[in-house]
Amino acid sequence: MKPFKDKVLGVVERIPKGSTMTYKQVAKLAGSPGAYRAVGNVLNKNYNPKIPCHRVIRSDGTPGGYNRGTKVKTELLQKEKF
Repeated sequence: MKPFKDKVLGVVERIPKGSTMTYKQVAKLAGSPGAYRAVGNVLNKNYNPKIPCHRVIRSDGTPGGYNRGTKVKTELLQKEKF
């Protein structure tokens, strides 16, 4: 069985450029619908540039946190035409 962390990173890795998912959507696709805070914790510790963590946003449409800073996250999303 794959660890939750690997499932989350696998889901996020497949988010196409210009698209976003919510933390809640990622949690559901990773098999743990109520674990959206845990999704944030996993992504906060990820520094692999192949995993586009900036494409995961809050359910209210705001960017949420980002381990490189919210300003950088917002800039990346705008650059991708979010």
